[in-house]
Order: sequence, then C-alpha cells, then structure tokens
Amino acid sequence: MAKYAYPAIFTKEEEGYSIRFPDLESCYTSAADVNEGIEMAKDALCLTLYWMEKDGETIPAPSGVNDVQHESGEFVSLVGCDTDWYRRFYDSKAVKKTLTIPSWLNDLAESNGINFSGVLQEALKEKLNIG
Repeated sequence: MAKYAYPAIFTKEEEGYSIRFPDLESCYTSAADVNEGIEMAKDALCLTLYWMEKDGETIPAPSGVNDVQHESGEFVSLVGCDTDWYRRFYDSKAVKKTLTIPSWLNDLAESNGINFSGVLQEALKEKLNIG
C-alpha cells in the first residue's frame, strides 16, 4: 500500500510496443505507441502490485534503471504507480458498518435529510487526509 517505481522494458514490435517488467513475474502489456504504452504499463504495474499486496505476497525491490539489461531496439523507462489511489479508484465495494449516535442527533439529522453514509465517508476522508 504505497507508491512504487519499477523499470519497464519497451520493445518495438511490428505494430506498436510490448512492455514487460523484469522484476515482476507475469507483469506485461502492449500498446500502439509509447504514450499509450506508459499508461498501459502504469495500469499493469498497479494491478500486479495491488494483487500482490492483497494476497500478502512479498513485493520485490525494483532494479535500478541503469542495471536492467535490454536488447538493441529496446529501451528502459521508469514507471510509477500508487496502489492506494488504484485501490480507491477500483475497489469501491460498499461495506455495512454499525454505529451508535445519540437519539437526539439522529432525529435532528433525519429531519434535515442528512445522508448518514455520505457524512461518514466525507468525515473519514477528511480525517485520513485523502481526496
């Protein structure tokens, strides 16, 4: 649950690029051009690391960009991602929470049409300093 940066190897193909992360098994993608490739690589990296975190797997340390061996026609680019952001964006499944408040506060809030779930979400985000 953090921010990461890993080197990715971009290989020019007949049509577009294939992209792989040498430090992460089974983390690869492809794209039509370099700009799309950076976005696709970021998404593949985040998804891979998100599932590794979720499964409690050990996340390997990234290699240095200059330490990554690559072939002629390939280049290495550092790709970053934030799994906390990714989690917030994609894992929005609602969970039920039970809480207690004074009855007078409940009555006042209900009479004013307050959405309890919305208020709690806003308060938690503010308390946790997340957007």
